[in-house]
Order: sequence, then structure tokens, then C-alpha cells
Amino acid sequence: MTGDAFFPLVQTTLRAPRLAAAQIIGWQLGRDVLWTALGLVAVLNTFVVVLLVQMAQPDMPLPSYFNAPLVLYVLLAGTIVVYVHAIYWAGLAIGGEGSLGDVLALVVWLQVLRAVAQIGVLVLTVLVPSLALVLSLAIAVWGLWILLNFITTALNLPTIGHAAAVLIIGAVGLVLGLGVMLSLIGLAAQGVLSNV
Repeated sequence: MTGDAFFPLVQTTLRAPRLAAAQIIGWQLGRDVLWTALGLVAVLNTFVVVLLVQMAQPDMPLPSYFNAPLVLYVLLAGTIVVYVHAIYWAGLAIGGEGSLGDVLALVVWLQVLRAVAQIGVLVLTVLVPSLALVLSLAIAVWGLWILLNFITTALNLPTIGHAAAVLIIGAVGLVLGLGVMLSLIGLAAQGVLSNV
């Protein structure tokens, strides 16, 4: 995507998220493109998290995987995958219609925007810390609004309320899925450690 297409799509996403969602879905991107994009977005998010960790106070207690970028990447990529599936299946459960690819395309685009916004927050944290907090809150609220509209469009839901229900059901699925994924990562790590 060139800058000529990127910035107008960002503006449309912020002002008319359903229109942006319809535009992205209309591209009919293939599975290979979508899953590659997800992998790249996970790399970008890993980079942002590593930057956040580097800027954190040295005495701040953080889980050990924050110091292992590869583990962090697997965790972030896995979270996005579980998140997409949780939203999709929750949407179908309440009567929505749509494809997994449509949900994936919109979630990947939203993750790109969030990563860019987080980089902006990092820069602002260095320059004007008080404004960075306000910007973070605004991004969180606006991001939720965009996500609700994206889910409504991707799954052909009748109202934003249905999308909110999908998010709540999907959050339960995400927690359960992450529990399984973290236990697998933990078991794998134990296996690696026991072989050392």
C-alpha cells in the first residue's frame, strides 16, 4: 500500500469506520496475503512493546518474556489469531454472517493503526508526558468505536449492540484461548529447559 492510499484510508477509518471496513473487505485479499500481513503486524507490535519495555523504569517488575522478543512475537501473533477466531465464531453464534478473512483483514488493519498510534504516544511521552496519557485514553476509546463498527460491518450485524455482545463473548473465548496457548508455551519452554 502506497502513502497515497494509506493516509486517505486512515482518515476514512477515523471518520467513517464502516465505509473503511467495506473498502477493505472489497479488496478481497487472499489468505496468504492476510496471514502474511498478520505476521508483519505482529513484528511491528513486538517492536513497539520492546520500545515500551526499554523506556520503562528499571525497577518495574515485568514478566520474563518481555525480555525475549521471539517469545513475545509468538505471544502477540497467537493473541491476534485467537482474537480473530473468537470474534468470528462469537459473531456467527449470535446470527452474524461473514467470512473469517473479512474479520482478519479488518483486525490486521486496526492493529497497524494501533501500532502507529502507540509509536506516536511513545514520542509524545518523551516530549510531553501529560499529553501522552490523554492521547492514550483517546486512542483506546476511538479504537473501541472503530472495532465495534468493523465487527458490525464484517459480520453483517444489525446494530452496534450486537457487535458489543460479540466483543464480550469473544473476550471470554480470547481468555480461554490464551490460557491454552500460554500453557503450551510454558510446556514447550520447560521441554527446552529440561534438554539443556
